[in-house]
Amino acid sequence: MVPQRRDHRPGRLDTVTDPIGMFDSMGRPLTRRPDRLIPGTAVVMFNERGEVLLQERADGGFWGLPGGWVDVGESVEQCAIRETLEETGIDVRVVRLIGIYSDPKNSIMSYPDGRVVQTVTCAFECERVSGQLSVSSESTDVEYFPVRSLPDKTVAIHRVMIGDALAGAAEAFTR
Repeated sequence: MVPQRRDHRPGRLDTVTDPIGMFDSMGRPLTRRPDRLIPGTAVVMFNERGEVLLQERADGGFWGLPGGWVDVGESVEQCAIRETLEETGIDVRVVRLIGIYSDPKNSIMSYPDGRVVQTVTCAFECERVSGQLSVSSESTDVEYFPVRSLPDKTVAIHRVMIGDALAGAAEAFTR
């Protein structure tokens, strides 16, 4: 791995100023800095058997939690509910905030069209209100998995979010 230039001013946490040598959240090498920073959400939802809901993403074949980018005029909670319904056919209600995930090592995504974005993601635990599982234009499959048997191609930070949800901590994680 190529060494990273970091900001070492007193009182500041290390920040990545050059992502060359780093990888995006799907494991693809980064060739430049992100174009923008976007707020997003991810939803961890368990069924009655304790299995977690994942979708197989159409933009890379990785499995991940439902979620997406916050639209102008909506709250993060509204985004989590909207994205889950759009991507899985399930209407949910937010139970709790699991954590906020913004570390560039886990939150940069490159897309086939050339966009490179960094997200600040609020992960929520949600529960099903109504609806039936269905595939959307953003996914090729949607199903529940035992938490100890997630697909090999599961987005790495989503594994962390699932683990954090299972930890049941009283306070939200920041990662």
